[in-house]
Formats: sequence, structure tokens, C-alpha cells
Amino acid sequence: MQGLSGRQRQILDFIREFIEEHGYPPTIRDIQRGCDISSTSVVDYNLNVLRKRGLLDRDDRISRGIGLAGPARSFGASTASTRQKNKPETVAVPLVGSIAAGAPFPLPATESWKGYEALDIVDLPQAIVGTGERLYALRVRGDSMIDSLIADGDLVVMEQADDVPNGATAAVRISPDDETTLKKVYREGRTIRLQPANPLMEPIFVPAERVQILSRLVAVWRYLG
Repeated sequence: MQGLSGRQRQILDFIREFIEEHGYPPTIRDIQRGCDISSTSVVDYNLNVLRKRGLLDRDDRISRGIGLAGPARSFGASTASTRQKNKPETVAVPLVGSIAAGAPFPLPATESWKGYEALDIVDLPQAIVGTGERLYALRVRGDSMIDSLIADGDLVVMEQADDVPNGATAAVRISPDDETTLKKVYREGRTIRLQPANPLMEPIFVPAERVQILSRLVAVWRYLG
């Protein structure tokens, strides 16, 4: 792993140690805080360098889509395996409502769900949702996202966020009707295009000031049987 800068080695070491300790990868903000980096854009730049060097796998569409690759993968594997055995297998995520183009669902004012009365609690694999911090689940109503493998009745696990990159799937609230919907989000000048993943449905074009990003998609959970 020659040719890396000191910052890139620091980030790689932090990712490795974070995975060993928690059993799942860090977010960009975890890396920013853990490595005392000035901004997430600096983290993003160095992650892309590490990915191009073949030391990281990265999926930009999800919050914890970072994994060690190549020679970086072999370090600390036994320690991580031992620690993982002591971790709980599931995390409780609150189910707070349904999502389509309908009534708004409630969200807490703080980052914690402590004391919040959810409709139900969903136990999900820790390997997928991490600690469960800032996560909640919604029941999908409708078929507007079927080409993204999100079907009517599925649970979507969402991470609270007030912004998402273009093309990300997000839960948004539209004013003044206060409706919520799950769509792919595209900013086009002063307009936001809410794009369904269903060829039979048309996109929704809304002035940007009328759209509030509530959360971004982390995972889809489907019960079979």
C-alpha cells in the first residue's frame, strides 16, 4: 500500500478499526469526526482515491456502503470476527407509518427515538442497519417504485437526512398539502423532479421550495412466506 498520503492511511486505518469494533462500516460523517477532518468533501475525495487504488469497495447510494478491498481486507479480519460474536444480531428499528402519496408520518424532533411511541418495532439485522441510530421503517403502499425492487407491502428502512444526492431514493414531504412520497430525487434548476421507478407512472415536478427531504433509503425489507 505504498504511495498513500498520511491522511489516506489514517482514513484506511480508521475504517479497519471501526469495522473491527462495531462489525459494520462507518459513514462519511463517522470518518470525518474520527479522523478530525474539516469537511465531508475531503473525506469523499480521499475515499475515491482509496477506491481507485483498489483498497476500498464503495456504494455511494447507501450510508454505510464502504468495505475494505484488496490488500486492505486481510488486516484485522480475525479480531473483527471475534468481536462480532459478542454483538447482538438484530437492532430494533421503529415503524412510524406508511409511505405513498398520502398523510404525513410523525418524526421526533431529536436525533434519538428514546421515548418515541412507534406504531411497531421491527427487528432488523445489525449487519444491514448498524446501530439503528437515526433510522426508522415505513410500510410501502403502492407500486410506484417496483423497478427499484420496492413493492407494495415492503418495509423501507430510512435514515433521517435533510439532503440527498441527485438520483437517490428519498422520503419527501410536499407542501402545502403536506403529503409524503417515496421517489428518486432530481434537482433541475428551481424544480425538483420526483421520479417513480415504474414505466406506467409519470414523474412529479414540484418547485424546490415546496419539497422537504425527510430521509434517504438505506435498505428494503421484505417478508416472504
